[in-house]
Amino acid sequence: MTSMPVNAPRRLFTLLALSLALAGCILGPDYQRPDLNTPAQFRQAEGWTQAAPSDALARGAWWELYGDGELNALVGRLNVSNQSLAAAEAQYRQARALVRSARAAFMPTLSSSAGVTRSGQGGGDSTLRTSDGFSVSSSNGASISKSYDLSLNAAWELDVWGKLRRGLEANRADFQASAADLAAVRLSLQSELAQNYLQLRVLDEQRRLLDATVAAYTRALKLTENQYRAGIVPRSDVSQALTQLRSTEADAIDLKWQRAQLEHAIAVLIGVPPSEVSIAVREQLPSLPVVPQSLPSQLLERRPDVAAAERRVMAANAQIGVAEAAWYPDLTLSASGGYRGSSFADWVSLPNRFWSLGPDLALSLFDGGTRSAELERSEAAYDQTVAEYRQAVLDSFREVEDYLVQLRVLEEESVVQQQALDAAQESLRLLENQYRAGTIDYNAVVSIQATALNNARTNLTLLGSRLTASVQLITALGGGWDSASLSETPAP
Repeated sequence: MTSMPVNAPRRLFTLLALSLALAGCILGPDYQRPDLNTPAQFRQAEGWTQAAPSDALARGAWWELYGDGELNALVGRLNVSNQSLAAAEAQYRQARALVRSARAAFMPTLSSSAGVTRSGQGGGDSTLRTSDGFSVSSSNGASISKSYDLSLNAAWELDVWGKLRRGLEANRADFQASAADLAAVRLSLQSELAQNYLQLRVLDEQRRLLDATVAAYTRALKLTENQYRAGIVPRSDVSQALTQLRSTEADAIDLKWQRAQLEHAIAVLIGVPPSEVSIAVREQLPSLPVVPQSLPSQLLERRPDVAAAERRVMAANAQIGVAEAAWYPDLTLSASGGYRGSSFADWVSLPNRFWSLGPDLALSLFDGGTRSAELERSEAAYDQTVAEYRQAVLDSFREVEDYLVQLRVLEEESVVQQQALDAAQESLRLLENQYRAGTIDYNAVVSIQATALNNARTNLTLLGSRLTASVQLITALGGGWDSASLSETPAP
């Protein structure tokens, strides 16, 4: 039986104390958020200051701002059944598992093995030829043996240079980036669904407008036909009235395929075949949210794509430390013990016991430049993520500026367009009375009818554009502008 030297525990304790002292060392640069050259406030809105990413703040159900229960229900179905969202959630769980795997690297590994080995040596016949031409045969006896092994092995890699800690830091940052990616996918899909639904409701309003116009044109055609039969107006007036009616009917029919496509898109977003979704026509339009005159800058911190870009900078920074640690030796403490014997009967017995214990230092002396190339690659990857993060922040500022100015201009345009519509409707009323009185011909009526209808449709198109721009602004702000949630403590 092999015995442990008396001073072996003392040496092992000394080695562990030295290893723990060195474990405080961690290679590579500590993470610092990249500097950003951002404006103190937005050009298109007042009350903005420089922002810092804080995507963990609660966003709330921003789609409820439109006051539409059916939209709320559709978004709820999207959150549960959308397949792109399910794929992003699975990717998030993969990143979470990698963090658990990185944490497990700090713990010792324990393994066991048992086996039997049969081996042989020598054996076989050989022929020798003498100088006088005679042959002599000889035979060697074979040696066959069995060996039974039962062992328990333990190994523990000490994180002396911080390689494992930097690896965990990188995996944790990648996990946080994946969580932000999941939030970005969810927000993007919710935004797409809301835009499709709002456009569908605008199409319904346009269809109601065209149906009402068709009814008015039908009455006008009947009046013109009566006047023609009475000999008051020429046949051309009837033709013009009929042309106006049929053209408007064709416009109403054209809206059917546009509405169907929006329905199909909504069906796919909520994770069902298009044949299973039918959204009933409703007379009430969703309300247009009022954009606050002063938006707090912290809302921009909630953008998940900006947060994901910053987390990837953190991960790339940690990978530099992993690459630098490759230049230093790895220290592993290993221990093994068990039983080894040639007879199964007395296999597990004290005379057959064996053990081993000791440290292992592993250092690559020559690798042809692999480590230096990996360090250079890690530093370049960090520079890339910094540039992508800065670009994401710049894009976020640009998008908010774009949608703020778009909403403001569309609101001004809507006021003027409504005035044009009111004037056209008043002109139509006056000209229709004059036509009934026989003071003007039907060309003037047809012209003002087309003008009034075009102004009414343009007014609805502007409303649809404002609704879409409001959704896009909410998305650009990271999912809403409710400043009450800014006082909440971000989740770890």
